[in-house]
Amino acid sequence: MASQIPFRFKKLSLACSLGLLFATGSSFAASTAEPFSMDSPYMLGDWGGARTNWKQEGVDFQINYTGEAASNFAGGHRTSTTARYADQWGFGVNLDLDKLLNWSDTEFQFTVTNRNGRNLNNDVTGDPRVGTLSSSQEVWGRGQTTRLTQLWLRQGYFNDALDIKLGRVTVGEDFDSLNSNFENLTMGSGAAGNWRGDRWYNWPVSQWGGRIKLNFTPEIYTQVGIYNQNPKNYDSGNGFRLDTKGTVGNLVPVEIGWLPKLGAEKLPGKYKIGAYYSSTNGDVYHTSYIDSNGAQQYGDTAHAYGGYLLAQQQITSVNGDASRGLTLTVQGVMNDKKTSKTDNFQSIAFTYVGLFDARPQDEIGFGVGRIHVNSDFSQTQRQQNDANGVNSYNNPTYLPVQHGSEYDYELYYGIKATNWLTVRPNLQYISAPGAVSQVKDAFIGGVMVNVSL
Repeated sequence: MASQIPFRFKKLSLACSLGLLFATGSSFAASTAEPFSMDSPYMLGDWGGARTNWKQEGVDFQINYTGEAASNFAGGHRTSTTARYADQWGFGVNLDLDKLLNWSDTEFQFTVTNRNGRNLNNDVTGDPRVGTLSSSQEVWGRGQTTRLTQLWLRQGYFNDALDIKLGRVTVGEDFDSLNSNFENLTMGSGAAGNWRGDRWYNWPVSQWGGRIKLNFTPEIYTQVGIYNQNPKNYDSGNGFRLDTKGTVGNLVPVEIGWLPKLGAEKLPGKYKIGAYYSSTNGDVYHTSYIDSNGAQQYGDTAHAYGGYLLAQQQITSVNGDASRGLTLTVQGVMNDKKTSKTDNFQSIAFTYVGLFDARPQDEIGFGVGRIHVNSDFSQTQRQQNDANGVNSYNNPTYLPVQHGSEYDYELYYGIKATNWLTVRPNLQYISAPGAVSQVKDAFIGGVMVNVSL
């Protein structure tokens, strides 16, 4: 077992040990300005007070680390116990140009991310010939590389009634966004892009684009965006590529949102309905056929479209304290059946902050999601197997048929060890990994670590 655990998993064990140590009350410094102080928002401290001063003057430095480990306890494609580790570093700075240059209601954001590691689902939980539909480590994917993730300017007009944002952006930071601390991607933010990643590029993949937002009231808004679609942005060597060579179309999402604060306790909520259209041509699955050479061909192409719903509402508080309580989150996505591998998705999640009076910032969460495979896509896989003359799942040349749905479940407990460190052990269960009936249901244990440096 030890030989199967990569070095980064050992680093995670060290981080977990530190988190539990801090949770019991140990600290390395009494002053919040010093490194490793429990009360400081930053692990590296306040840099002698400079960091707070700069933020007050309009310069906010952001250094974050997320590490996610996952181990296959039972089931899956490979039933042996195997652990994998993936992580992400984020280095950013936000400039309040109102304070710095007297540009009213204007900000600038610059962020570089670095992703590393391996995913458990590619060849352990899922059949390596097709993988799984979701990811047990949401921080993995979209290129394990260093890339420019944000380089944008945002400005508000007419007392913020009109808000415009332009530059190198990720779609999910503005559209279909929610607050989520689950390690499994199924309950994560930007669901519309998670199940249509060939059209909707989520974090950390950026593209040229922007959005225009109209705030009718502080609670009600509508927005529309346009984003350049270039598959080369996914390539590992193109993290800082800024040209548009290779562009195949544009994505246009539209969203209407309501952000209420309900009741006397002002419990926050997010309600969003949206749709997207992509001008990129894609193969139409129901027109597929096998040519004389045994290769898959398609009789037509079409643009892509889809829609989504999101509702996230805190529904209870604790003795009038709105920082604690129960929150319900429901998500749904519909994609066109012509060009999308996954045609619909639903999830529901419950989270509770401050379940115990002694641990008011700890959080417990449970969620379940369903990802459904387009039956027309399943048919293309069957056609390919027929053309290859194979019908046995155990044949190495057999293409596993993905049919029906994959279901993902997660239960986690988030330990707020310090103001800068959170450790979230979790248990996950995946039913029909990859929507392949021959793959056994998988039981997975995971740990997520979030550090603000």
